[in-house]
Amino acid sequence: MSIRLGVNIDHVATIRNARGENHPDPHKAAKKALEYGADSITIHLREDRRHINDNDLKLISSIKSIPLNLEMASNYEMLKIAIKYKPNFVCIVPEKRNEITTEGGLNLKKNINKLKSIIEILNRNNIRTSLFINPTIYDVKISNFLNAKCIELHTGKISNQVKKNKQYTSQLKKIKSCAKYANLLGLEVHAGHGMDYKTAKILSKVKEIKEFNIGHFIIGESIIFGLKKTISRFKKILK
Repeated sequence: MSIRLGVNIDHVATIRNARGENHPDPHKAAKKALEYGADSITIHLREDRRHINDNDLKLISSIKSIPLNLEMASNYEMLKIAIKYKPNFVCIVPEKRNEITTEGGLNLKKNINKLKSIIEILNRNNIRTSLFINPTIYDVKISNFLNAKCIELHTGKISNQVKKNKQYTSQLKKIKSCAKYANLLGLEVHAGHGMDYKTAKILSKVKEIKEFNIGHFIIGESIIFGLKKTISRFKKILK
């Protein structure tokens, strides 16, 4: 069975927002990505609304044929929004106002009580919950304790190592160990952040990983080669 591909369309909104107009349209991009083979659509509604905005979420979530994965910070404002729009999936991610992109996994130890409360409410509302974590056994254990349904392993470090032709064996071992342990605990394993074709090919060999979520590289490649061709190439890698 091939790994599912979630396509993050945040940076379609980034390009749109550069002109403050309505083009390109993230909603149209979501529909096209699914038509071209994506298994789900990911959007990150950041607190500062730097790319995806509330209207994007409202429109995309209203179309029930779009399997929607909402990335959000672990706070109660975002929880209310998730409960209102009922995405199929929620991935809780760390968020800092001054970061360019997500820099690492959640600090589970620091936020354990708040996360437990938020996950409990999401689970009650039948929204599949995922935690974006660093590839450590400790974080997998805590994710299981918090009753998350899935984990998404942060692949930023291995992706950078692969891109710079550096040794990535140690990081790959950590990802494999975490994926195997999570699988034993009954947690579904996802992976995301910074991946390109090379990293996806390497990580596609980790059989416990069921889903990749890729955004920046797909949208960047699509500007040159087109969305259909880019998604098609990833789907071939993930078979």
